[in-house]
Amino acid sequence: MALIFDCDGTLTDSMPVHYLCWQKTMRSHGIEFGEERFYALGGMPSDKIVELLTGEAGLRLDCKAIAAQKERAFLDTLHLLEPIQAVVEIARQNRGKRKMAVASGGFRHVIEMQLRQVGILDWFDALVTAEDTPRHKPEPDVFLEAARRLAAQPANCLVYEDSDLGIEAARRAGMQWVDVRAVHTPRRVTTLAT
Repeated sequence: MALIFDCDGTLTDSMPVHYLCWQKTMRSHGIEFGEERFYALGGMPSDKIVELLTGEAGLRLDCKAIAAQKERAFLDTLHLLEPIQAVVEIARQNRGKRKMAVASGGFRHVIEMQLRQVGILDWFDALVTAEDTPRHKPEPDVFLEAARRLAAQPANCLVYEDSDLGIEAARRAGMQWVDVRAVHTPRRVTTLAT
């Protein structure tokens, strides 16, 4: 069985940090982005989220530039990033024993920096990110590409995910999946200060 891990909210406890950066970035463009909505869109690439939000607001803005602005803000706060120990421990136990990949809707340089920050970048046989597939979660493409790179049949892959869109993508890929929210409750912005 090959193991495929999402990154944000699965290997790294990055979602609260991402949300703070999203909130600041979108407010600077006059758009409110609620925390529940943010979590519901987990797994969607940043530029696609900006397209969705600006479209709903009826604004014509440079979505790629805004997504880049948000990613820069996230990278500036990377020091706040922590691993999700329960999931990282699964990867640690299977390192060198099973084929493993990271498959994320995030951009490659951001995912690599997160994995490096928590000390696990070199644990994986493959890394598939938003740039590697034309369609994104809930479509199965990112997981199917990870399976291809691992030379594993989809039915022989187990996906670790933290979002409904990601779990749907794993289901559509014909893979087994584990919802890591059963072992890790994402911190919300309101709990960061406590």
